[in-house]
Amino acid sequence: MSARILVVDDIPANVKLLEARLKAEYFQVLSAFSGMDALEICANDRVDVVLLDVMMPGIDGFEVCRRLKQAPETQHIPVVMVTALDQPSDKVQGLECGADDFLTKPVDDIALITRVKSLARLKTLNDEMMMRAVTGRQLGVNENAALERALSGDFGRVMIVEDHARSAQKLQQVLAKQHDTVVEADINRAIEQLRNESFDLAMVSLNLQEGDGLSLCAQLRACDATRHLPIIVLIDQGADARLLRGLDSGVNDYLLRPIESHELLARAKTQIKRKRHTDYLRERVQKSAELAITDCLTGLYNRRYLDSHLVTLIEDAQGGSRELSVMMVDIDSFGSVNEGYGHRTADNVLVEFAKRLRRNVRGVNLATRHSGDSFLVVLPDMSLARASQIAERLRSQIAAEPFLDDQSNRIRLTASVGIAQLCGPQDNAQALLKRARTALSNANQRGPNRVASAAA
Repeated sequence: MSARILVVDDIPANVKLLEARLKAEYFQVLSAFSGMDALEICANDRVDVVLLDVMMPGIDGFEVCRRLKQAPETQHIPVVMVTALDQPSDKVQGLECGADDFLTKPVDDIALITRVKSLARLKTLNDEMMMRAVTGRQLGVNENAALERALSGDFGRVMIVEDHARSAQKLQQVLAKQHDTVVEADINRAIEQLRNESFDLAMVSLNLQEGDGLSLCAQLRACDATRHLPIIVLIDQGADARLLRGLDSGVNDYLLRPIESHELLARAKTQIKRKRHTDYLRERVQKSAELAITDCLTGLYNRRYLDSHLVTLIEDAQGGSRELSVMMVDIDSFGSVNEGYGHRTADNVLVEFAKRLRRNVRGVNLATRHSGDSFLVVLPDMSLARASQIAERLRSQIAAEPFLDDQSNRIRLTASVGIAQLCGPQDNAQALLKRARTALSNANQRGPNRVASAAA
């Protein structure tokens, strides 16, 4: 779905001009010819970016921006102030009203499309982030601190790559008002630092005396550690060809020299917010994936993961004519813990049992919570005899060390283990688990604290 851009200007010719430029880039364009119309559209329709003229009759652009940023339902819509007055005071007023960026008439095509694409992407990330946050709250997950940081573009860490000392000093003085700023003149040292340390933004001069700024940008995009790091390039007027090459290679934004301080801060804030939005969403996706395959109590893999991954492990073993064994482990008389000490102590026992299980198997082995107080360990490249040794070691350590409840009462427990081995190219996961379950049943019939192996 393409982004929806609202163009607000009281002069129809200006609206038509911007509309044509944006539609050529396949944006959906809405139009408004007064501030009140703009507020009504934003309140009742989906808008991803607002291009807002400053000088309008009735309520001007500053007031429209202020109202948009004050209303909870519209405060996250990025607003670009479009003005014929290229005065610092107008930009200061725009920032105070909550504007996200500025364009000066006549609007440059590259500037227009770059700003709109960047802010539209930021809005998309913001919408997804807020939706996930709502879902998390419905599930009882409190992420207020992480969400608050993700919504902020302040107090970022910025790397300036510039070997002109005076220019670098000016940039650092402005950015240091809101951000932790590092200046590096050498490209190789800059790359090394950006790869190994945490930064929210890189500002790269394309007029380096001792290096190629575009090459640096390409290297940052090619490296896993910096692939998602926002990049703003600093460029002289008239260098459109180099600018377009930079934008094509993945640069996020640009600033034309001489660089105005308010634009510098506004562009830095937008890109830092974008980075934090992306980081937040990536972390949530990773956590969601982990929750889907992990038992929330013990931290071991769950039955869902076992069912899918065991098939892969068996296919690998059969394809390479390698051995594979499984251990099915039950805590003996676990119901008595629930009855005698309560569910909280029973949960603590399961957590401690899982820790001991991990300590007794290799990292390449797959340890899972199969169900309730039943655990299953898949042992690739391991014979039945070796698996029996590991099972005996686990059984003896469980029996030797008591579990403790909240009052430090010592709870003595034992475990029974059933072992089965993969048998030839025709064997499968269902049959293997059935044999392990039969072996466990045989161990239980012989009494607690036993290990039994399944016949092939």
